[in-house]
Formats: sequence, C-alpha cells, structure tokens
Amino acid sequence: MVLYIVVFILLLILELFYFKVADYYNIIDKPNERSSHSVVTLRGGGIVFYFGAMIYFVLSGCHYPWFFLGLTLMTTISFLDDIFTLSNKIRLIVHFASVLLMAYQLDLFDMPWYYLFSGFIVVVGVINAYNFMDGINGITGCYSLAVGGLLLMVNQYSGFVEQDLLVFSLLGVLIFMYFNFRIRAKCFAGDVGSVAIAYILLFALGLLILNSGNLIYILFLSIYGIDAVWTILQRLSRRENIFEAHRSHLYQFLGNEAGVNKLLISFFYGFVQFLIGLLVIYVSRESFQIQLVFSITILSGLSIIYLNVKRTVIKKYVKN
Repeated sequence: MVLYIVVFILLLILELFYFKVADYYNIIDKPNERSSHSVVTLRGGGIVFYFGAMIYFVLSGCHYPWFFLGLTLMTTISFLDDIFTLSNKIRLIVHFASVLLMAYQLDLFDMPWYYLFSGFIVVVGVINAYNFMDGINGITGCYSLAVGGLLLMVNQYSGFVEQDLLVFSLLGVLIFMYFNFRIRAKCFAGDVGSVAIAYILLFALGLLILNSGNLIYILFLSIYGIDAVWTILQRLSRRENIFEAHRSHLYQFLGNEAGVNKLLISFFYGFVQFLIGLLVIYVSRESFQIQLVFSITILSGLSIIYLNVKRTVIKKYVKN
C-alpha cells in the first residue's frame, strides 16, 4: 500500500510537471466545428498513463520488455502527432511496429498464423476505436477504470499479468480523471493518452485470453465496440471518410445535440461496461455453448438498443 501511495504522488508530480511543459510550449486543443468543447484546453494529459507503465517497468527490473518498447514507440509517435500532426504513413508504420512488438511479447509468433493475423486486426481496431471514442470529458477515464477494474478482479484468482502494471497504470487514470472529469476540463487525454491506455489494457486482455483460452473476455470492450463498429458502418453507408474527424458517435449526439450531461454519459458508458464485465466473469465459468448464447445475446441486445436510441436522438434533435 505504501508503494502505491508513493507511486500515486510521483505520478501526480509528473502530471503537474507536464502541464507546465504543455502550457509553455502551447500544447493545446483548440475547439472547432467538430469539437465537443468550446474552450482552449491543454492536450496530452493522458501521458500519465505511460508514466505509470514506465514506473512499473523500472521497478519490475524491465519485465515485459517488448511490450514496453512497443508502448514507448506508440506513445512517442502519438505525442508528436498531438503536437505537429504527422503524416498517416509515419503513424501507420510506427503503429504496425508497436503491434508486432506486443504480438511478440504475447508469443503469437509461435502460434498458427491466424492467431497473429486475428490479434493484429483486433489490436489495431481497438486502439483506433479507443482513440475515436475519446471525444467528451471523462469518457476515456471512466471506461478505462471499468475495463482495468475488471481485469484486476480476474487477475486476483488467475494471475495472468503482473498486478502492478495494471495498478500503476490505473493510478495514472485516477490522476487524469481528477483533471478531466469536470464540466470544464483542465486537460484532455490527447492521442497519446487514449492510445497508451488502450495499448496497456489490450496487452493485459491478450494475456488473459491466451492464459484462459477463453475469447469471451473480449466482451470487456463491448460498449466501445458497439458504438465504434456501428458508427463506422453508418458512415461507410453514407460514403464518408471514416478517418476524418466527426461527431457521429451516440455519446456525441447525446452530449451535443440532446444536451445530456457529458459527465453522466461518460459515467454511464463505464458503468454499463463494468456491469456487462461482471456478467462475463460469471459466464466464463460455464460451458462453451452457454458462453456463445450469452455473447450473441449481449451483442445483439446492445446493438438493438444502440440503434434505436441513436435513431430516436437523431430524429428528435439533429437538424437535416
């Protein structure tokens, strides 16, 4: 416990130091017509997630080296992109290398090729979804606490990952939440934050799935998955460029057009995901057939609710 308190204080100091640097070098997020905020705000506060993982890496004697190298590459390129807006080619090359490093740490190269291919697609997709979903105050923090909390719960009895990697990273999330979970946020996570925490949680989730041989744990990401996938499909149907900034997610319609409190939306996303995760943990002990029925039921039910709520909100509040 003393160690966790010391790490928390150290992370807080590092975050406050970063604010000074960001303010000095004008690392800010200026609102535009697609933003969900209206005032200039410091960008990149989510770098504290990386600091948490870095402290773990040092104290552990450099455990999970390939994972940490991939995380460092991913964090660095995302931080530079927050400042300079790099070309897509450079970002894609670094992201590709980072995901391969994670796959190497997970020993996917020693498995049949479809494990590596599937893992690569899932990791790239989830990291990008995590980044796209970071659009309102508190949503990245609330969702990460939910997913990280679920992973910690499972880790208590299965021990699939070093506990301190998750704890130190989530301490960073708590610190970030103090400055972000506000009507007027002190900082935003930035690409560096959303990408870093996604990379960390995905690595832990990958270890859990490989250790247990159970894919049902992917439902720990079901809420983000439903919103991200259906939004992409809807944008493709309208022949929009899915890589351009937009305000087409359900949480954006709820917060911007319907006027629902954005902090409440963020809390709701995390809370619902946590409840679903608890059900997943319970069902993970059942037979494959029961797990399959449960997964189909959850994803189908969420999709129906999502599409109906989104259609209702757009019809009532969005001007054509």
